[in-house]
Amino acid sequence: MGSPQHILGIFFQSATDTRFLFVHYRGGGPATQDLVAGQIDIIVADQVTALPQIRSGNIKAYAVTTKKRLAAAPDIPTVDEAGLPNFYTTVWNAIWAPKGTPKNVIAKLNSAVVDGLSNSTIRQRLADLGQQIVPRDQQTAEALAAFHKAEVEKWWPIIKAANIRVE
Repeated sequence: MGSPQHILGIFFQSATDTRFLFVHYRGGGPATQDLVAGQIDIIVADQVTALPQIRSGNIKAYAVTTKKRLAAAPDIPTVDEAGLPNFYTTVWNAIWAPKGTPKNVIAKLNSAVVDGLSNSTIRQRLADLGQQIVPRDQQTAEALAAFHKAEVEKWWPIIKAANIRVE
């Protein structure tokens, strides 16, 4: 309840004027297992969980919710191509530190992350998983804060309208 996939499912219902029953799981793995087993009909899944099953032919992907096709899955159409234009969203990852962490510690942590993301082996592994690395100029604490603020502004009305309690 309240996961990015749940909220995206609510957003999908709103955008398509459809309704379906949500079954809440303790993660994408168990939900994907039930989809493969035929226990449920559809899931909203992240690419890391779904790509192995898509590649093996156990499940079918209808679209990715990005403007461009995933390099790791170029045969999957975008939402624009699938007939649901402008339905963009991604589940993203970030590294956070406690409020009040000294700026020099944040800078050191950010530098380590940027160095790691510039490593070709790491970049390839993330690409194989369907992860997209943001451009270098967006790999700053300030850029993350601005992106996070924009994401909250985008998704908070959907969360409120669905009456999802955030505690």
